[in-house]
Amino acid sequence: MSCCAQCRGIEDMFGQRMAQRQLRQYRRKGPGAVTRRLIDAVAADGVEGRTFLDVGGGVGAIQHELMDRGADGGTSADASPAYLAAARAEAEARGYADRVTYLDGDFVERAAEIEPADMVTLDRVVCCYPDMPAMLGAAAPLARRALGLVLPRRIWFIRAGVTLVNLIQRLRRHPFRVFVHDPDEVAAVLKRHGLSRRYLRDGFLWRVVVFAR
Repeated sequence: MSCCAQCRGIEDMFGQRMAQRQLRQYRRKGPGAVTRRLIDAVAADGVEGRTFLDVGGGVGAIQHELMDRGADGGTSADASPAYLAAARAEAEARGYADRVTYLDGDFVERAAEIEPADMVTLDRVVCCYPDMPAMLGAAAPLARRALGLVLPRRIWFIRAGVTLVNLIQRLRRHPFRVFVHDPDEVAAVLKRHGLSRRYLRDGFLWRVVVFAR
């Protein structure tokens, strides 16, 4: 599975219809419980006047919440043009789109174009990328203070479910795949970039973890 093929799969999988549905849901209910937990954890030492980089930010739930809490602005990066457009539309409606930079395409390939930020978030993003060391190796140097992730827990029934999903995708000849990366390897990559674990919370399916300098 190449990263280029995966990005094409993301663009197809997370298209206009899904983006609009998730944006409506966000407007009605706000961030989901797991995303809110990530926001609270990564913002634990304050948000006011700080910047963010939201990788694979979808319709922008994290961005909007951080801006509401007083963030100065930041960057929204996503491989799905439809999600990026939805995040921008919501930011325009809230009056701060001019304080956010929107970047499409493969984050790893475009990371050199991005300014460092105080808070970097990857909410259920690493599990959508085949080359975890490359993804986190690109994101970690951009985190001045904290880097937060949501990852699938690496337990048997989740791994079995992912195997089934990927089999179905293969039979459909669809390029999108899901990955359950080893959390110890995730931590090792971030440690090499000077980040150590500050927060960890396991739910039924998802692990929320924050690394800080």
